[in-house]
Amino acid sequence: MPRYFSQDHPDRLEIDAPVLDARPGAVLLAQSPFFPGGGGQLADRGAIQWSGGVIPVERLEPDARGFWHILAAPVTIDGSVRVQVEPRFRRLMCELHTLAHVLNSLVYRDFGGALLTGAQLSADGTFRVDFDLPGADPDRLRALDGPINDVIRQDLAIRSFSMQWVAAEAEPGLFRSKSVSPPPQEDGSVRIVEIAGLDRQACGGTHLSSTGQARPVRILKVDNKGRQNRRIRVGFAD
Repeated sequence: MPRYFSQDHPDRLEIDAPVLDARPGAVLLAQSPFFPGGGGQLADRGAIQWSGGVIPVERLEPDARGFWHILAAPVTIDGSVRVQVEPRFRRLMCELHTLAHVLNSLVYRDFGGALLTGAQLSADGTFRVDFDLPGADPDRLRALDGPINDVIRQDLAIRSFSMQWVAAEAEPGLFRSKSVSPPPQEDGSVRIVEIAGLDRQACGGTHLSSTGQARPVRILKVDNKGRQNRRIRVGFAD
């Protein structure tokens, strides 16, 4: 799959782009700053500005040539457009995704390499992460907000880089999901997100540039979801 613009240019939330194709209510662009969603992260919110005005984007649909931007009304767009990502919502998704990685790293380290079975970030400022953790002590899981907040206070740097898929497969812990993993790029590489001194794992989403940019959290709930699955729901402390 091609790399997302948001992966290489996470701070570019507005770009000008020519229209490749259009139909009522949708426009195809070769390049877009929108993160289309995936891996539990919600798609970016935002709008397209063109000669006829400004219209919200409801969702993205992949195409071999780029992404169809599905619009909030059946207008037909031509010429060049300006694509605008909503900064506050992108920032929230970056924050929640970063915190989910911190939680994932602590569970993987302290609970015998437990694998991820699901994750979902929410627009209300909470997220949940599911793990293959049969027999885990729920009190230990509820106490994880302390270590998460310690990582926030340490303000660890976060970066992303690419490595060849074969090399990534050979390094234990880079692929954390029990059933799925990020698809390889067209050049056979995979994107790795690293929290300095704490964690490295394959991921295609957006993140903060350091853990200290996140707000403190608390564990809201720990649930049993089946015989082996344990769900940890997290929200901000304030």
